[in-house]
Amino acid sequence: LALSLTDVQFRPGTNDCVVVAGTLADPYSGEVLPFTKQNANEVQIDHVVALSNARQTGAQALTLDQRTDLANDPRNLQAIYGPLNQQKGAGDAATWLPPAKAYRCTYAARQIRVKKAYSLWVTPPERDALVRILDGCTRA
Repeated sequence: LALSLTDVQFRPGTNDCVVVAGTLADPYSGEVLPFTKQNANEVQIDHVVALSNARQTGAQALTLDQRTDLANDPRNLQAIYGPLNQQKGAGDAATWLPPAKAYRCTYAARQIRVKKAYSLWVTPPERDALVRILDGCTRA
């Protein structure tokens, strides 16, 4: 969480471990959101490749250590606006995309990187969605 916020404030005496406030530039919505510990559900950590989706596309064959790595991999973690995380649920690129169209190329690329890193497969509808998104991206 602290890595995703600016103006981060920590609870005193926690060695900068407990975040109590900050500001999130939410990539999924494109909005800038305040974060406070009292309203912690407003900012949630999304698994870019949902763990349920990962289980359905090959993670069941991973070792416990590999599944733990997948669940905690920074490439697969993104602080976002909580209601969007709830909306996404276990969705993949075929069923859910961030409302901020400017972030969709990054989102698709991150999903592919995570799936490749853990040898997860992509369903045909997901592949079609990822190809459609990436075809519209600028290549540098």
